[in-house]
This record gives sequence, C-alpha cells and structure tokens, in this order.
Amino acid sequence: MGEAVGLLEGELTAGRRVLADLDTEDAWLAYLRFGRRLFDVPDTPDADGLLFQYGTYSFDGPATFTLELTRQFEIVDSHGDHDYYVQVHCELQYALTPVLQALGSFEWWFFRDAGDDLDEWAQGLSERAAWATIRALKPAQVRVYQERV
Repeated sequence: MGEAVGLLEGELTAGRRVLADLDTEDAWLAYLRFGRRLFDVPDTPDADGLLFQYGTYSFDGPATFTLELTRQFEIVDSHGDHDYYVQVHCELQYALTPVLQALGSFEWWFFRDAGDDLDEWAQGLSERAAWATIRALKPAQVRVYQERV
C-alpha cells in the first residue's frame, strides 16, 4: 500500500506528460484500472474500498465543484484490530457553474469484500444522469495525494 499513490499517478499519467492534461473520462478510466489492482489488505470487512463522490465545496478558498475518486485501505495493528485508514485521492476540481451546482452532492462506495462486482458498480455510476454532465468536462485542477484518516 505504500506505493499506492505512485501507482495511481502512473495510471493517470499513462500516455501523458502531466496531470493537467487529463480530462474527466480519462481520470475515471485510470481510477478504475487502479481499482482493479489487488493489494495485500487485512481480512476484515471494508478493508479495501473505492469511493466516487462529488459536490460543491469550499475547503481552501472559493467554492468549486469537486469530483473525488478515493481508494481507502484499512490498516490494522499487531493484534489485527483496526488502527487507521489510508486514503489515496484523485481530486478533480471544476469552475463552479449553475449546472454543476444543481447536481448537488452524491457519494457511492464499493467494497471488494462485499460481493459486489467492480464493473457493475462502475456501470451504475456511468448511467447516472449527472455523469453525462461531469464526464464531458476538463478539470481546472487535478490533485493526487494520500492521507491517513
């Protein structure tokens, strides 16, 4: 898991020179490739999850519409008990427009151990009406980072 952020960046920049060249569809497909990679995670419920979420936020300045593609890994202590999570983020920010603001906010998790199929999860997201709006856009900013939560 220590290499996860580098692996995501590699998927995002495959065939490109910089993250700034990404469009939303390319970022989504790279995220799904990253999501298919298997990692050595604990044998606990929800130890490896993917999150798709969007909304209008103003964390570090003016409000922007943000699409957040996150992978979360559970870290356990030496006794096998939950210690913390590591989240690897691909954050796509867009200029706020009335159309994007009208989308509101949304989140949907996928957990590998829940018996769900990753391709079905992705298909369900791509069939949402909001995706037709978001996927056609080029983000103003792309950030890839990892954090402990």
